[in-house]
Amino acid sequence: METPTHEVEYEQMLLSRHTFLNQRGGRRKNSLMERSAYILLSRIRVQGPMSIGELSDAFGLDASTLNRQTAAAMRAGLIERIPDPEGGMARKFRLTDEGTRLLDSEREGIVDILDQVMTDWPDEDIAAFAGYLRRFNYGIEAIGGRPWPRP
Repeated sequence: METPTHEVEYEQMLLSRHTFLNQRGGRRKNSLMERSAYILLSRIRVQGPMSIGELSDAFGLDASTLNRQTAAAMRAGLIERIPDPEGGMARKFRLTDEGTRLLDSEREGIVDILDQVMTDWPDEDIAAFAGYLRRFNYGIEAIGGRPWPRP
């Protein structure tokens, strides 16, 4: 018997194939950064400077994976390593001005695409959809034990 949850599974599968919209080789067409960098920078932006250990806990990834991702982001000039602002021993990563600029540009590009996708949706429907997505993400975060901070 098909349940509404089966419908959610199928639609979520379809949504995941669009990542994010027309990506090729990990990048959206006309994208300025890799998806992993976009997510990494988004987390650092909302949470503030983070160490490798904090990033590992936040993403549920091993430190070696995050070392590769942060090294690539540093080479691209998107983040920089700084002393812990709270005086701890671990060095932390923060966004550079260029990282902030590119993150803002990437986000605006995605918002532009979403505006095209939902061009005929009333604002109330868009707000309701955002609310359902937020609730869905909260549920996933609760199961995984890794809440994502929101601005």
